Amino acid sequence: MNKTVIITGTRKGLGLLIANYFLENGYFVYGCSRRLSSLDHKNYTHFIMDVSSETDVINLVRSVYKERGKIDILVNNAGVASMNHFLLTPYETAKKLMNTNFMGTFLLSREVSRFMIKQKYGRIINFTTVAVPLNLEGELVYSSSKAAVEQLTKVLANELGTFGVTVNAIGPTPIETDLIKNVPETKIQDLVSRQSIKRLGEFEDVLNVLKFFISDDSDYITGQVIYLGGIN
Repeated sequence: MNKTVIITGTRKGLGLLIANYFLENGYFVYGCSRRLSSLDHKNYTHFIMDVSSETDVINLVRSVYKERGKIDILVNNAGVASMNHFLLTPYETAKKLMNTNFMGTFLLSREVSRFMIKQKYGRIINFTTVAVPLNLEGELVYSSSKAAVEQLTKVLANELGTFGVTVNAIGPTPIETDLIKNVPETKIQDLVSRQSIKRLGEFEDVLNVLKFFISDDSDYITGQVIYLGGIN
């Protein structure tokens, strides 16, 4: 039976590319975003929803399980970013970042885990950022929300390890997606200069780690955070 994957934030960027990869490889893909998706494929189902809404998340996960009878992989890709000195960061901006980046990952992971535990198998992939280890100025709330995702990854790996469920995280360097379109070029170049491999990241770099984490051969790999580009 073909595997079933849930991917958040599939309308554009990395989420859309990841969804296309899974579809091209025979998966049943369920995606979501706040707006309609342009993705049109017989094995793709799109939900318009808010990942920080408990009601929306429960509806998504239960609908997928009811239709497919299993959930093999969860990719918590949905995320938002904001650059501000912390004194100039509005409360609403901080709340939006924490709700989308952390609470969305928490809710999806919690609801999907219920079924993965039952089936004794699952792969949960979260997304963090190199802004965490680099302690980047102007990204306090964004990096804090992703640091929380990293902690969730490690603790959840411990809690789910005996059930055949692995939980890992990928920390990309800047990739040319909408997430960095408003970041000044000088800041991007400064960040690249701090990497061991001095270039922008590409989708294939992320996909390489994703394929490693979801492999059946990686059932002994959990609780790991891999930063790209030589950041540590």
